[in-house]
Amino acid sequence: MSCPISTRRGTIAYDEEEEHVLHDACGVIGVVSSNLQETEVSSLLCLGMVALQHRGQESAGMATTNGTSLNKHKGMGMVSNIFSEEELKRLAGVAGIGHTRYSTSGVSELVNCQPFIVDSVHGRIALAHNGELVNAGKLRQDVMSRGVGLTSQSDSELILQLLTVKPDKEEGSKPDWPARICHFMSLSQTSYSFVIMVGEEVYAVRDPFGNRPLCLGQVCAPGEDGEDSVSGWVVASESCAFLSMGASYLREVLPGEIVCLRRSGMKTECIVDRPCIPGSNDRKPPAFCIFEYVYFSRADTVHEGQQVYSARFRCGRRLAIEAPVEADIVSTVPESATPAAMGFADQLGLNYVEVLTKNRYVGRTFILPSMRLRRTGVTKKFGLLQENFRGKRVVLVDDSIVRGTTIGNIVRLLKSKGAKEVHVRVASPPLKYPCFMGINIPTHNELIANSKNADQLAESLGADSLVYLSIDGLKTTIQSGVRKEGASGHCMACLNEDYPVSLDF
Repeated sequence: MSCPISTRRGTIAYDEEEEHVLHDACGVIGVVSSNLQETEVSSLLCLGMVALQHRGQESAGMATTNGTSLNKHKGMGMVSNIFSEEELKRLAGVAGIGHTRYSTSGVSELVNCQPFIVDSVHGRIALAHNGELVNAGKLRQDVMSRGVGLTSQSDSELILQLLTVKPDKEEGSKPDWPARICHFMSLSQTSYSFVIMVGEEVYAVRDPFGNRPLCLGQVCAPGEDGEDSVSGWVVASESCAFLSMGASYLREVLPGEIVCLRRSGMKTECIVDRPCIPGSNDRKPPAFCIFEYVYFSRADTVHEGQQVYSARFRCGRRLAIEAPVEADIVSTVPESATPAAMGFADQLGLNYVEVLTKNRYVGRTFILPSMRLRRTGVTKKFGLLQENFRGKRVVLVDDSIVRGTTIGNIVRLLKSKGAKEVHVRVASPPLKYPCFMGINIPTHNELIANSKNADQLAESLGADSLVYLSIDGLKTTIQSGVRKEGASGHCMACLNEDYPVSLDF
C-alpha cells in the first residue's frame, strides 16, 4: 500500500513504486486567437497540454470562451483520455486556458481539477495555477473571515477568490484586472505562475521571484502578401509545448510580470518588484527552482536562454570532474538523467551505453500486493540490456535520490545479472529539506540523505561507490548557461534550506 507524504496542510497519497519521482504541481497553458478558426483554439490547447503532461498526470482541464459564453471540461487521468474530438469541437472558441495537475495542496479528486471557474458581477472568470502559496493558511483565514466559502483545499481557488475582491484603490464599476493582480501579488510573493481568463483576454502572471516557469509564444500563418502574420498568442509553463502547437517561442514571462494576451496583441501591464534585502536598497535576487533543470522540465525546454538538455549535459561533465572513476561504460536511470550521463561519459572519454530500457506504459497507480513483489517492482518499469553490461564496470548516473529504493533495486539487479562493479553518480546534491513552493518532497526523516552519508548509502545500496554533485557544482554549472540581462538566481532550498521568503504558515 502507499504511504503518505506529510505537508503543512495534511497528507497526500504516496506510491512506493514511485519513490524515485519528485512531483511538480502542474502545467498551465493559454491561447488567444487573433485570426484562428475557433476549433483551432481548443485543439491547440489540447496539443500543448499533451506536451506538458510530464508536469501532471492526475487530472486535466480546459476552459474556453466563444465571446459570449464560457465552456469547460475537466476529468481525472491523462489528457488523451479526457478530451475527445467531439469534446474539442464543443470547446471551440476565441480564447482558452488549460491545465495538467499533480496534487500538492488538496487531494487528487475531481473537485480540485483545474481550471477553477467562478461567477462574478463581471462575468465568469477562469484560472489555472502552478505552484503553492507559502502563506496560504493565513490567506485562507482572511478570505473565510469575510464570509467567503471555499469548495476545495487548492491554492488556485484561493487565488481566484482574492482576485475577485475589489481593491480599495479601484475606482468605477469596471474591474481593473492588472491592479487586482498587483494587489494579490502584494499579499503573496511566491510561488505561482498562473493564467486567468476574463472575457476574451488571458492574463499571464509570474511571481516576483520567478519561482515557477512561464513563457510566451505566437502562432503565425502565411499572409496574402507572402509574409507571415500572427494568428494567435500562446503562453505555457514550458517552451516544449510550442513546437507541437505550431507556435514559435518569444520569451519568458519575467519575474513579477503581468502580461495581457488580447486578440489585438500582447502587452506587459505591470512588473512587480521583489522586496529589498533587509538593511539594503538592493532587491532580493530571483529564485527560479533549480530542480526544473535537474528533473522537472522536458529536455527540449528553454529556461533563462539555455536548453534544459544542455544544462543537464554540463552537470554531468562537472560531476565527472568532481567524482571521476575507473570504469568501462557509463549509463543512466532513464530518462531525465540521460543528458548528464552522456556529459559524464564525454568528460572522461568513456562509452555511453544503455543498460536499462524503460517501459513507458506503466501506470503510476499500479500498487503491488506484497512486499516480495514490491521489492522486485523495478522490473515492471525497466528491462535489462544484459549484453551491454555483463562483466563490465558500470557508472550509473541518476538525476536525484529521494528514498533510495529504486536505485538500490537497480544496483542489485545489475549486479545479479553480471555487472562486475556498479558506481552510482548523482547529478544533483543530496536532497535534505522540504519544499513549500509547489513540489512534493517526502518528510525530513524519509529523505535518505538525512540518515546516511554517501559512503553509508553506497554500502546499503550494494554500490561500489556513490558520489553526489556538489551544491556549488550545480549552482555554478546552471548559472554559467543563463543568457539574460540582469541578475540571476535560483531557489535551492530543498538542498541548503535557504528559502527565498519567510515561511508564513
